[in-house]
Amino acid sequence: MSSPVTAPAKSKIVAGLLGILLGGLGAHSFYLGNPKKGVLQLVVSAVTVGIGAIWGFVEGVLILVGKIDTDAHGRPLA
Repeated sequence: MSSPVTAPAKSKIVAGLLGILLGGLGAHSFYLGNPKKGVLQLVVSAVTVGIGAIWGFVEGVLILVGKIDTDAHGRPLA
């Protein structure tokens, strides 16, 4: 029998920078495997004419400082 294939760990730096730079588009959420949250962030940013992008920016900072340290499947960020 073969062992199950696991996906490589997602990068903490990439996720954080996506959140800071493209958080209003939900890019970091898509990257971390949470497309529903990504779409919600995109809609909130569109409805609030960009003000909702603060949500993504804050999450990007939280990822970089280690407060958010797993992806949508519970795997730790590398």
